[in-house]
Amino acid sequence: MARVRSSESVRAHLAVHAVLIISALAMVFPFFWQVMTTFKTQTEALQVPPQLLPATFGFDAYRQVLQRIPFVDMFNNSVLSVVTRTVAQLIFCSMAGYAFARLRFPFRGTLFVMLLAIMMVPREIYLIPQTEIMKSVGLLDTVTAMIAPGLFSAFGTFLMRQFFLTLPESLAEAARLDGANRFQVFYLIMLPLAKPGLIALAIFTALWTWNELLWPLVIISTSSNLNLSAGISTLSGEYVTDYPMLMAGSLMAELPMIVLFLVLQKRFIEGIATTGMK
Repeated sequence: MARVRSSESVRAHLAVHAVLIISALAMVFPFFWQVMTTFKTQTEALQVPPQLLPATFGFDAYRQVLQRIPFVDMFNNSVLSVVTRTVAQLIFCSMAGYAFARLRFPFRGTLFVMLLAIMMVPREIYLIPQTEIMKSVGLLDTVTAMIAPGLFSAFGTFLMRQFFLTLPESLAEAARLDGANRFQVFYLIMLPLAKPGLIALAIFTALWTWNELLWPLVIISTSSNLNLSAGISTLSGEYVTDYPMLMAGSLMAELPMIVLFLVLQKRFIEGIATTGMK
């Protein structure tokens, strides 16, 4: 009887692993196809039936990307946007989230509902008002205008509020009994315990900022002021698209975020799965 159960268990594990392997291959294949396309010629990329591997591995597509767009300037703009927005959101959203979670002030509930309402409205609705604001302060077609709307987010505030609510209030009460003021309680006690939530917010903000496309295309008209996502989109032609070049540019834009995720993968999972208390 034990042997029968053991055999059934082995078959079940093999079936599960087979499904996982097939799913993994299905997810990896588009990325593999993209990488192989970067080494192809335009003729090979459009060949029917499709050709998986190029006849010869060439790097012309990567050179064309660097010639067609100011890649280094766009990369620097993306890095500046990611760093600035991430640091700003970690500061502002953590403070706002703590205030909504722990402090008592007039109209707290009403203000929080208004904050949630921002998350329910499509972002496209804000494009015209935000553009008019940037125009009125003379920031059109500048990197500052591209970065400014993302310095604070309703999602980040909501995320940090929910995280701070999981922390025991007894820690704050003990700190206040020891003479700590509200800012010291937040900065010295609560903020270190919220490290997993801060890491999750940082990763989300970095990914969203790096991949932002619509707002830069609306507010920026000079190619050297665009971020990488918007800059790569300009490689797509109106009538004919050089697919090896487009795939090469997309791959060059993807690699930094792939490396970031691989380096911070453990922290990312920790930030989602834990509550800040061991």
